[in-house]
Amino acid sequence: MDKTSRSRSRGRGTGRATLEQVAGMAGVSIMTASRALSQPKLVSDATRSKVEQAVAELGYVPNRAARALASSQSHVIVVLVPSLSNAVFTAVLEGIHDAVAPGQYQLLIGNTYYSQLEEEKLLRTYLQSNPDGILFSSQVRSPAVAKMLAASKVPAVAMMDLSDDPAVLSVGFSQYEAGMAMTRHLIAKGYTRIGFIGAQLDERTLRRADGYRAAMAAAGLADPGLELMVPERSTIALGAGLMAQLMALRPDCDAVFCCNDDLAHGAVFHCQRQGIRIPQDIAVCGFNDLPASAWMMPSLTTVDTPRYQIGFEAAGLLLQVIKGEEPAERRIDLGFTLRDRESA
Repeated sequence: MDKTSRSRSRGRGTGRATLEQVAGMAGVSIMTASRALSQPKLVSDATRSKVEQAVAELGYVPNRAARALASSQSHVIVVLVPSLSNAVFTAVLEGIHDAVAPGQYQLLIGNTYYSQLEEEKLLRTYLQSNPDGILFSSQVRSPAVAKMLAASKVPAVAMMDLSDDPAVLSVGFSQYEAGMAMTRHLIAKGYTRIGFIGAQLDERTLRRADGYRAAMAAAGLADPGLELMVPERSTIALGAGLMAQLMALRPDCDAVFCCNDDLAHGAVFHCQRQGIRIPQDIAVCGFNDLPASAWMMPSLTTVDTPRYQIGFEAAGLLLQVIKGEEPAERRIDLGFTLRDRESA
């Protein structure tokens, strides 16, 4: 039995094609086959073509974990987001992908479902792949996550909000300041009984709510009875239901700040079904400026957040640290824009 036949035999026994099989079929050494796959510019076109042909015929998939152990780099970046269906985070993921693609990094994307326990489970699993870095969509760390990060020494960047801790790399904008800015905008327009509708109650929603409270208190308008906060997942239907509840509880409410555009869309639809005029009878505002918000009737006043740019800049910052470079900024504030439209 020749070398190639023996290699094929071993492949059938393990059920997985090996680099040795690829090298045997291509008629090159294992080192040359490895170089053709990992550093193709260092081998001739003819050799690379033979190796690629063998890879295709055998269905060979490189063992990235083994390569990571050998080189101390895996070219894998872990990304943890709370939702894969929310347009906010799909834009962030797009920015991350565009930033890492030129370096041929692979993304391991995990959905935490807004759960710290799920985040812990995902991180424990993904750290086994020896990732080069981690991108979090949150600032809050459970003790278990903090311990795993410290033990692994894998660099991490937090996205969406800004950290006050100089040791933490973060990219985003101040959720607190954005919540305050929208509330001040409504106050400046003459509204005095401004309600706040919140759902999910994740850290970003809670910081926006804190900003709302601070602005209301500063204007002498604080009233806890104007707040309606529930832990349910944010949807348009929930926004309609919460708007109905708030107006039943506080019929004197003259404006509503919804913690995101999904809820605000639902609030607008509820008012339209009930014949309530916007903004003549009540103003409605949202957060994140989703694509549909500018095209609603009336168009929605909201906060435009730089979601794609957050992903792109956060990934770029992480790549700097992975390369051993000291970033010029450890806290990158990309700001936000208030879109004043017809609904307020």
